[in-house]
Amino acid sequence: MSKQDEASLILRLYELRREEVMRKARDWYVREFHPESRADIENAMYGEHGSYLRMVTSYWDMAAALVHHEAISAELFNDTNGEHLLVYSKLEPFLAELRPVLGPGLLANIEKLVSVTPGAKERVAGIRERMKVVRAEIAARQAKPVA
Repeated sequence: MSKQDEASLILRLYELRREEVMRKARDWYVREFHPESRADIENAMYGEHGSYLRMVTSYWDMAAALVHHEAISAELFNDTNGEHLLVYSKLEPFLAELRPVLGPGLLANIEKLVSVTPGAKERVAGIRERMKVVRAEIAARQAKPVA
């Protein structure tokens, strides 16, 4: 695949992320979805925001599959994306429990990409720590009375 074709795919992935429902799903995933157990994930999966959870996770797993099938180089993909690491960071601690219930391929492409990307495991751990700070900031802002 030519570099131009890869660049076109990267831009197409970006366009898809900007779609209105996808933006809402991504915002929900970052701001409101903070699973602390398998039950939290299953409740989200079968609850009001289940479509958001499926949309975000399947989008990023599909994008990672493009890397594995060499439609996009890992270097270009990782240089232009990072959200897949955030998606993975929230679900990775529960994958062993979730896969027997939700399917053995759950986030398999993202997991494979993380496993072969230098420094990705450390980045995932760092994202988890930063998300704790983000959650605290969001909670603090929501607790402040509006003047």
